Amino acid sequence: MRKITRNFYYLLVMMLLVFIWSCSGNSSDVTESEEKQTEEVAPEEERASPLRTVSGEIGDKRITVQYGSPGIKGRVIWGDLVPYGEVWRTGANEATFISLEEDVLVEGEPLKAGKYSMFTIPRENEPWTVIFNSEWDLEHGHFQYKEENDVLRVTVSPEWASSDQEWLSIAVVPEGLEVKWEKLILPVSIE
Repeated sequence: MRKITRNFYYLLVMMLLVFIWSCSGNSSDVTESEEKQTEEVAPEEERASPLRTVSGEIGDKRITVQYGSPGIKGRVIWGDLVPYGEVWRTGANEATFISLEEDVLVEGEPLKAGKYSMFTIPRENEPWTVIFNSEWDLEHGHFQYKEENDVLRVTVSPEWASSDQEWLSIAVVPEGLEVKWEKLILPVSIE
């Protein structure tokens, strides 16, 4: 009896795994209604830094950004967890990427339609560098970053808020992108 019960559980687990595998779709199978959502959280809620996707329009240009959203969690962020003067993936885990359906101007500089990873070089008491790189699908963020694949680098002056924002967020706003984390507000002009 015990052997039958154990075999039954093994069979049940295997059937469940096959069902889950067969139901998982290709990430390119996105319906039109899903695209219209402004923010999505990946079903992997147990991630320490949840995967987020935001979409919006700047003028009539549609932009989508995907990033890992780390929390402060009592840590010193700028100059410690995220060192000054070094390339940062502008999020957590895999590289943050941006998808542009049309050509845009970023801080007045042209950037063609396409997908790009987005990196940042934070600096203490100086403007920051925001980088758009042609290698957008990097599993390990800045560890795979190669400067020779940079398509555009712009400088942006950070702003500082008086209160903390626990979780990193990147929003598509009418003026472009707005990166917020801890006391940082990094506005990136896009038109």
